[in-house]
Amino acid sequence: MTATSSSNIIFFVILLLLCCSSCRVQHHSNIAHAWSSSSSATNIGRSYYWGSTTLLLAHSGKGSGGGLASATAANDKECTTATTDTYDDVASILQSLTTTTTTTHKPLPKSGDILTFTLLRFQPPTDSKNSIVLEPLFDTSGTLQLRLHHGNYLPGLHQLLSTMMPGETIVGSTIDAGYGSYNPQLVFQIDASQLQVDTSLVKIGTVLAMGNGMEVRVTKIEDESSAGSRTGNGHDEKLIWTLDGNHPLAGATYEVDVRLDAVEMAPLDWEYSSSADDDEEEDDDKEKEDNGGGESKYKVATFGLGCFWGGELAYQRLPGVVSTSVGYTQGEKVNPSYEEVCTGTTGHTEAIQVIYDPNVVTYRSLVHLAFNRLGDDIYKHNQVGNDRGTQYRHGIYYHNEEQRQVAEELLSSYATADKEVFTEVKQAKIFYMAEDYHQQYLLKGGQSAKKGASESIRCYG
Repeated sequence: MTATSSSNIIFFVILLLLCCSSCRVQHHSNIAHAWSSSSSATNIGRSYYWGSTTLLLAHSGKGSGGGLASATAANDKECTTATTDTYDDVASILQSLTTTTTTTHKPLPKSGDILTFTLLRFQPPTDSKNSIVLEPLFDTSGTLQLRLHHGNYLPGLHQLLSTMMPGETIVGSTIDAGYGSYNPQLVFQIDASQLQVDTSLVKIGTVLAMGNGMEVRVTKIEDESSAGSRTGNGHDEKLIWTLDGNHPLAGATYEVDVRLDAVEMAPLDWEYSSSADDDEEEDDDKEKEDNGGGESKYKVATFGLGCFWGGELAYQRLPGVVSTSVGYTQGEKVNPSYEEVCTGTTGHTEAIQVIYDPNVVTYRSLVHLAFNRLGDDIYKHNQVGNDRGTQYRHGIYYHNEEQRQVAEELLSSYATADKEVFTEVKQAKIFYMAEDYHQQYLLKGGQSAKKGASESIRCYG
């Protein structure tokens, strides 16, 4: 057999092997025999393709026939290499490399997905000047959940998780502690002697409000008055303050070790639907297809409890609640602003939308929490606490018939002969997200959102 024909046989056999999805061990001995009978290695250095896997045979320069130095099987996610000095080992190399299971590509999480993750470590960095940060206001250990890019945890944690695949662990990553980067341009000096204030009351650490509403801290006080001014001889007094508009913890970070455990689709029943809503079912089927198919195990609930800040924090603290959002619902205007809703002319009410795991917390428990928050305001028309107007009316907005039955059953227990219940029970309509500064407002203001937290909720920060 000539060298050329031998090489062609080798080429044919290798291609046959690589194109076969069930590569068997016995094929490799045939390849090794054919290869070893060749006096030249014309196929060395050439690449062969098996699905998404590339097999590269490399030249070593050893042995009478040139030798085989290495064989590498690689695809987008992994690269495996084996090395030998003789043709006789080709079979074992091919067996170890080509039987590697082709990597199944898993897409990265996308905004809105439900992520289950484990925080293995969450602490300030030990080598940072800004390592002193406040006690986190959310859970920082164990297995946790969030809706990607929908708040409830630090934005830096959302960003980190968005780059991971299920089963992946990242160790030693640094994320912003939530106070932003330190901006040197927010540090400036003023001549306090030109201000109409009692400078004797100002100390280092005093917080001042500027005319534009910006709050600054006094970080340094320098007396540059001449000697005569101190003795009252008429010389100019000059008092220089250094002011810092950065948050005291600006630039602070956390170090985290995190494992992404699972990525699941969010629920699709954002508005009320019944089995007869064929058009909605078609829309849901399309969204399921876009999300990889299947049903979400998570559910949606929507509540109007007056000002949405306090109610949202109450649901954030409830075990089984995965995500919360505040917004506007039950109105006519498309995508209204907060200012428009506050006029009372759009028909909307402030509302809280909750995504929850029914295997952990029941819808009945969610409704009970709503009524506990309302208290006697259940009997008030368009009013919760001191907030009055149609935009503060209270209601349970059900997404399916099961939720309706639960809401009506529990609400009926509050009705009395001499008191009318004004909490409305209506089908859930489109929910417009409120502006970003409203989302998780009280958490951002310093109140704990840890699961099971029992501190009193201060509705205005």
